[in-house]
Amino acid sequence: MQSNDAAIDTGLRGQPSFDEETPFATMMSLFDEAAERLDIESDLYAILRKPDREMNVSIPVRLEDGRIGVFDGWRVQHNMGLGPYAGPFRVSGDLRVDELRALAGWTTWKCALANIPFGGAAGGIRLEREKHSAGVLEQAVRRYTSSLLDVIGPDRDVFIPDKSADEQFMAWMMDVVSMHSRHTTNAVGLGKPTVLGGSRGHLDSIARGMRTVLALARERFELGSDRGGLRAIVQGAGSVGGNFALELVEDDCRVVGISDYFGGLYNPNGLDIAALLDHRNRSGHLRDAKGDFVRMTNEELLLQECDVLAPCAIGNVITAKNADKLRTKLVIEGANGPVSTRADHILEGRGIPVIPAMLANSGGMIINYFEWVQNRTGEQWSDGIVHQHQKRFLTEAWQAVIALSTEKKVRLHLAASMVAVERLATAHRLRGVYA
Repeated sequence: MQSNDAAIDTGLRGQPSFDEETPFATMMSLFDEAAERLDIESDLYAILRKPDREMNVSIPVRLEDGRIGVFDGWRVQHNMGLGPYAGPFRVSGDLRVDELRALAGWTTWKCALANIPFGGAAGGIRLEREKHSAGVLEQAVRRYTSSLLDVIGPDRDVFIPDKSADEQFMAWMMDVVSMHSRHTTNAVGLGKPTVLGGSRGHLDSIARGMRTVLALARERFELGSDRGGLRAIVQGAGSVGGNFALELVEDDCRVVGISDYFGGLYNPNGLDIAALLDHRNRSGHLRDAKGDFVRMTNEELLLQECDVLAPCAIGNVITAKNADKLRTKLVIEGANGPVSTRADHILEGRGIPVIPAMLANSGGMIINYFEWVQNRTGEQWSDGIVHQHQKRFLTEAWQAVIALSTEKKVRLHLAASMVAVERLATAHRLRGVYA
């Protein structure tokens, strides 16, 4: 099988090409490696490798000063072999199609690995949220949604909030689709407020899922008992990193490092996570937080000694440049693609297992699927039912990855990709090609 990377446009207008250690390149290289190991037939390989559809829409909005601003919006629909498209919606001033393609691909494989009947998608608006009023944001989200009405819906493509988008955005999207369809269509936007049909447990779903996966990993790699004793560093203090840090504390672990955009805080004896996150919730950052810790850069924090390193902020933070300097016993990915393929090989050579995001942070996607099911059936599950089902899905995915990793003697990233690719390939073989 021949890779076709050179033919893939990796930037938006006027933006430079990316090197091979990007989230998109990491996602594609994992797929290529898995497909090669599985000996996927060339015709099917060609289908699975390319997104089904990419859409670019213009979004005219009346700005605060009365002028009309026109923003760009995108939706990448990666693969619908297992079910309707579903995936992140984000708002960012530096939005790149490379990012969206990577997110859509990650979501496809994440759903396949977790046995969720969704295909992957990703989209967003290139807009700096902090520079605009709520009114402008609402206009932009509503116009974006209406521009895609013919390709979205509970049976076609559903949205999930991500990066500067939140449950309010999902409510606006749901309202637009509902007004045009003349009935409430709450399953088109997931991660909604619970009063509009949002599932319980969605706000901390990724962190809670990571806690489940980490407990399984601790047993597998003999990192002490299932509670306490571990020293952890968490990069990121938002909905994923912050909540995961709290989950770690609840399990009597010492969180010795945490960071946000402005830098890292480190104390080998442990941080007061509750106080730090309370400060961040009030001020929006950790920049002027007080406490017993040393300040350092995000890059320096990754290199401090710990038992568990959890990059939960952005992609591509562990690369060939720093992988040989990490001082940890295990890496668990909270963000999508924080460990490049080159770095993954380096860490494997050093005996440091990496729990891939495809598995570790799939708890969020699982809860989103539960919300979709509840919306379609008119149910509202209890906290206990949601958490019980999430744990079952994650445990089954973990067991599938470990079984294949052991059988084929491959690292966890590759094992997870192989499980996901084989499931999607099987679906496509059964469906055939419509022509």
